[in-house]
Amino acid sequence: MTGSVTPTLTKLDLETAARLRAVIGRLSRRLRPTPAALAAGMTPTRISVLLTVVREGRIGLSDLAAAESINPTQLSRAIAQLVDAGLVERSADEGDRRAAWVKSTPAGKRLAERIRRERTDALNVALEGLGPADRERIVAALDSLEHLAEHLHEGGRP
Repeated sequence: MTGSVTPTLTKLDLETAARLRAVIGRLSRRLRPTPAALAAGMTPTRISVLLTVVREGRIGLSDLAAAESINPTQLSRAIAQLVDAGLVERSADEGDRRAAWVKSTPAGKRLAERIRRERTDALNVALEGLGPADRERIVAALDSLEHLAEHLHEGGRP
């Protein structure tokens, strides 16, 4: 079959998508405020930017804005605050003075690792509170959720 086909969404599809969106949002909000992030005065945007910079290594601001899906003004503010906190370093691009790069500092890497560890620990505690059948269903769904995340990252194209 050629061309683009738009599937007809049933009420069940719409309800499932709405439930999935809501639960992902709740999980994200509940994992965000870790003790290390709160102690460092981090906002959700700064946490996300820091984690991306640590994961990606040295990254251009335009690529970082695209990865974070935030506007350049908001990103500039977040980067300035992270620089002031000693968590990232900013440098000008030698070939294009309008462009800039950021990379994490050792302190930024340590904070990012603490945030990740605290989030993982929180999930482990929550998973231990579930029954074996619920844990097995969550594990079984991980591959599909990872595929869904990649599909959304690619703009939802098949």
